[in-house]
Amino acid sequence: MSLEPFIYSFVARGTMILAEYTEFTGNFPAIATQCLQKLPSSNNKFTYNCDHHTFNFLVEDGYAYCVVAKDSVGKQISIAFLERMKADFKKRYGGGKADTAIAKSLNKEFGPVMKEHMKYIIEHAEEIEKLLKVKAQVSEVKSIMLENIDKAIDRGENLTTLADRTENLRDQAQAYRNQGTKIRRKMWYQNMKIKLVVLGILVLLILVIWLLVCHGFDCTN
Repeated sequence: MSLEPFIYSFVARGTMILAEYTEFTGNFPAIATQCLQKLPSSNNKFTYNCDHHTFNFLVEDGYAYCVVAKDSVGKQISIAFLERMKADFKKRYGGGKADTAIAKSLNKEFGPVMKEHMKYIIEHAEEIEKLLKVKAQVSEVKSIMLENIDKAIDRGENLTTLADRTENLRDQAQAYRNQGTKIRRKMWYQNMKIKLVVLGILVLLILVIWLLVCHGFDCTN
C-alpha cells in the first residue's frame, strides 16, 4: 500500500536526527530540520503548515518525533502516528542506546519500523478517527463533570454558609424563647404577688367590716 499521505518522518535527540524514513524526494527533510532547530525544548505537540503539508512534532524528554503529511491528513491522525512511533522507539532504545547514538545511526534498524507504523496508521485511519472522536467525547464529558463538581462544591459552600446562618437564627430564636419564658414567669410571679396583696387587702377589709358590724350590734350576745 502507498504511504503517500505520510511524506517524511524522523526521530531526533535534541537537534540531532537519529533515524529518518521517506519514500519521496524533495525539500521536506530540509524544512523539517529547520523547524526542529526552532522547536521549544518543553514537552509539547507542535504543527506547522507549509505548501499544503503539515509538519507535526511531538517533543518529550529531550527527543523530538516528526512526521510530514499532506494537509488532507487530520492532525490527530499524524499525532497518533507520532505517539505510536514514540512508544516503539522508547521500548527499543529506552535503555540508553538512543542517548549515545550518533546522527542517523539508527536508520537501518528503525527506518523500516517507521515505515510499518506509517502503513498501520494509514490502513486503520478510519478506526483511529472513530476512537479519537470517542476519546474527545469522553474528555468533554469528563470536563463537564469536573465543571459540575466545581459548581456543586461552590453550592456546597453556599449551603454551608446558609446552614450556618440558619443555625445562628435558630440559636437566636431559642434565646428569644428562653428570654420570653423568663419574662412570662416573672410577670406571672408579679401578678400572683399583686393578686395576693389584693386578696390580703380584701380579707383585711372584710375583717375590719366584720369587727365594726359586730361592735355596732354587740356580736357577743
